[in-house]
Amino acid sequence: MSCDVFIAGGAMTRFCRRRDGSNPRDWVREVVLMAMKDARIDRAEVDALVIASETDFLTLQLVAGPLLADELGLVPRPVMRVESGGASGGQAVRAGLMHIRSGLHQTVLVVGFEHAASHLSGDDVRLLYGLSFDADLEGFNGITATALYALSIQDHMARYGTTSQQMAAVSVKNHANAKLNPNAHKPLKLTIDDVLASENVSFPYRLLDCSLISDGAAAVVLTANRSLLRADMPAVRVAASSCASDHVRLGDRAVPGDFNSKRVASADAYNQARIARPRDEIAFAELYDAYSGAELQGIEGLQLCARGEAGPATAAGEFASDGALPINLSGGLIGQGGPPGATGIAQIMTLTHLLQGRYHKGLQPATKRRFGLADSHAGVGTLSVVHVLERVDDL
Repeated sequence: MSCDVFIAGGAMTRFCRRRDGSNPRDWVREVVLMAMKDARIDRAEVDALVIASETDFLTLQLVAGPLLADELGLVPRPVMRVESGGASGGQAVRAGLMHIRSGLHQTVLVVGFEHAASHLSGDDVRLLYGLSFDADLEGFNGITATALYALSIQDHMARYGTTSQQMAAVSVKNHANAKLNPNAHKPLKLTIDDVLASENVSFPYRLLDCSLISDGAAAVVLTANRSLLRADMPAVRVAASSCASDHVRLGDRAVPGDFNSKRVASADAYNQARIARPRDEIAFAELYDAYSGAELQGIEGLQLCARGEAGPATAAGEFASDGALPINLSGGLIGQGGPPGATGIAQIMTLTHLLQGRYHKGLQPATKRRFGLADSHAGVGTLSVVHVLERVDDL
């Protein structure tokens, strides 16, 4: 690492289905103003802009980077756009980090957005998401994201004994956390039976096992300039950033039910952050729960427990808001919502505020641990981006 990079501030809009006539440029302007207010900086201190959005087909706006730089009053700053499916926001943070560590810039604004819920019909969005895999062999032949995730978790169930009840416990947990998050798309009080009784989508997944297609935006300010850091709270630095890939088609993987890209990326990230025992050292984790079973697969891939143990540990409450390692206090994609371009950035904002002790009331556990883990992916765990944040109490 050539220099320490800190999270100077961040913000997110509410994740929801927008029916007020607004559009991404409105949400981006709103969230950037909030993020700069949180960081207590102004436009003059921003050196570069990184934009994240999953696909031009959702927004129907090509070359969004310079348009948004113009909307934000950041012309003639350099701007780049990042696209990595559900990992787009995480990759944008990683790109901003590279901007700074390369020595090109000191302070980078990272913004992600998606117009996923209200711009196109649900059927059109599902069709587009199907093209996130092997478009020729899968997407254009009618395969859906849900069907592929279902096949992956079926393999996991057969190998390790994971149950529908254990997956339902993820949904119950994340929807409950969302009830205390004012930015959440779907806060609900559920029981295991409620989840199991919801509409069947693709076995074993039922409607309440699935994440939400949401509109929204999120932004964070990355900086190596310590003079920009707020003096009234602990600093949070990016202790690690890593990325790894896997075979696109499930049939080409040795174990279709394991998220090996997360195992590779997290091992590298823990090494960077000098974390030897992640489950004992990480205070909070925000995981990419595209489906309830994907959270269990992610927990294991990120080495927060052994293969096959995430289901029982979740059912026992170990990852609940009052558990040893709270996962998805925000509600995750299942409860908070999932605009792909914004999700990975919102995770960084959430973890920063949690580590600084200023997250939403009722979702702020006390902890002496100083690390936060952010995880996002594209495909069925095909491309994983992992970040570790660290609270620094004394600069």
